[in-house]
Amino acid sequence: MLVEVDESGRAVRVRGDPEHPFTHGGLCVKVAHYEKRTYHRERLLYPMKRASHKGEGKFVRISWDEALETIAPRLKAIAQKNPQSILPYSYAGTMGLLQGGSMDRRFFHRLGASLLDRTICSTAGMFGMRYTVGASVGTNPETVDQAKYILIWGSNIITSNIHLWRYILKARSRGAKIVTIDPLRTKTGEQSDEHIPIMPGTDGALALAMMHIIIRDGLQDQDYVDRYTIGFEALKERVKEYPPSRVSEITGISEATIERITHEYATQSPAFIRVNYGLQRHAGGGMAVRNIFCLPGLIGSWRYPGGGAVLSTSGFFKYNNPGLERPDLIAGHPRTINMSQLGEALRCADPPVEAIVVYNSNPGAVAPNQQRVLDGLKREDLFTVVLEHFQTDTADYADVLLPATTQLEHLDIHRSYGHTYAMLNMPAIRPLGESKPNTEIFRLLAKRMGFDEPCFDDSDEDLIRQALTGVKGISLDELKDKGWVSLRIGDAPFAEGNFPTPSGKCEFYSERLKDLDPLPTYVPPREDRLSNPALAQKFPLVLISPPAHHFLNSTFVNLFQEKEVGPALEIHAVDAAARHIADGSPVQIFNGRGGFLARAVVTDRTRPGVVCAPSIWWNKLVPGGRNANSTTSEELTDLGGGATFYDNLVDVRLAD
Repeated sequence: MLVEVDESGRAVRVRGDPEHPFTHGGLCVKVAHYEKRTYHRERLLYPMKRASHKGEGKFVRISWDEALETIAPRLKAIAQKNPQSILPYSYAGTMGLLQGGSMDRRFFHRLGASLLDRTICSTAGMFGMRYTVGASVGTNPETVDQAKYILIWGSNIITSNIHLWRYILKARSRGAKIVTIDPLRTKTGEQSDEHIPIMPGTDGALALAMMHIIIRDGLQDQDYVDRYTIGFEALKERVKEYPPSRVSEITGISEATIERITHEYATQSPAFIRVNYGLQRHAGGGMAVRNIFCLPGLIGSWRYPGGGAVLSTSGFFKYNNPGLERPDLIAGHPRTINMSQLGEALRCADPPVEAIVVYNSNPGAVAPNQQRVLDGLKREDLFTVVLEHFQTDTADYADVLLPATTQLEHLDIHRSYGHTYAMLNMPAIRPLGESKPNTEIFRLLAKRMGFDEPCFDDSDEDLIRQALTGVKGISLDELKDKGWVSLRIGDAPFAEGNFPTPSGKCEFYSERLKDLDPLPTYVPPREDRLSNPALAQKFPLVLISPPAHHFLNSTFVNLFQEKEVGPALEIHAVDAAARHIADGSPVQIFNGRGGFLARAVVTDRTRPGVVCAPSIWWNKLVPGGRNANSTTSEELTDLGGGATFYDNLVDVRLAD
């Protein structure tokens, strides 16, 4: 992203860099006007402290000195009793290794605070890939234009991966067919050659049926299987349990369609699969991704540029994370708290959580089982510090609110989920008001706490050099010169195996999973018409809540809410008629955990039995003060302990 700055030092425009080899000067709608976020009239610019009851959002301005002198003694007192009673809570609201995983980690490690298992987004899929292909690796995205058959599986590329769409369209111009598998006919599904509506949480079963057909009909690349995979014979026996007749009932996809797309996929080479995070946010999410990533190994599509599959390219980046985070500073054996179970932690942890420091996240809006989270944040005995750009739902519960910098105002280094270029984030303008980078805030807190280790004096540039220690082919000088450096993974990195697994092969059978199931299997959703019929009788609709087109989870909601038709609930005409719901009617979506309000959008974009609430709205900006996460649970995925946002049965009724 290029930033134009005027003579006064003000950023006046952002645009994509036309010289970047993958993005080609394009920006998604969310960041195409990023300067408006930086200069927004509601931007937090000064430290503040609470001036009323928690949750009311009333604050008074204070100095940085007062803020630090309020925070440090309180954390010291809690740490003297038990440092595990202090909990950091962060994710990727501000991207970058420095602002999200360097000085902050050092601070909490040295303090002895509870560790945070950062699971809310992608860990299920990452673990599924780890046990199959070794890491979050896959197809080189720049070769996708060479694919002949493209399965977009649980991914709305036009909303969440727009730069890849250019390559997919180029492949189509060369004759490729584009098929999208998704419970909702998204913008991407509408522009594909075919959309296949699947019941949420059943993707793993579909992948098993496809493997059944491939092996039954002898469509596998036996040479690739023999050379570069392990466990084929065991897999062959396992997939006999998943004929299309059985899987059709599970997925809601006809046997004929399953047979046809499998033959198309297996015979039109190279074939490419783009998976995304939505399909792994249910009880069997990790295994579902594992199953899907077995498919390219079975048909040998890894051999070819444009063939294979990708969920995330992040595993190709080999930054020196231990050098940044300094786990050697950890004192004792602190517990680990799963961020997807924050509500439980705030109410039931032993020892109790007495302080929480939130940065790069808005758990009041994004965490599952929302009412339980908000009840926990409301505790008067919980000391809460929030680093933020805006007064979010979470910020309303802060005791001390600290102004953080945006991407235009600080130095950082990035990896990517969707391409293979390391990137440098140079500050374009000075920090506005009294805002500070996260790195500087935690340096200041470390000094107030009396931490005298030299690592707390490292500058941001020092941190980048440490991140690059031992990394081949990337230097800070080259990053400063170009802005990015290619990882040079090659056009077909797994053409001859060389997977980062213990065996170096694609592992249909994983010894590391022997205590669960070493072979691909189907783990059904916990809340499903087949796996939990009693609950489904009470709450018969599956709710999914993917990001709205203009939102990045809860980021940008206050900037672009007018551009979204919402809060909205997309509901099929059959389900709407059964409930006497007309298009535009106010509705309540509810289950045993809670409920929220929306306007009904009666549509055929979703299938009967499935409703969709584009998300994630700030509670304070919507009628009723609750969003879709008032209905989601704190249950975890089979692998990786991930969140299960789309494993969620609800019902819908007309609202006043």
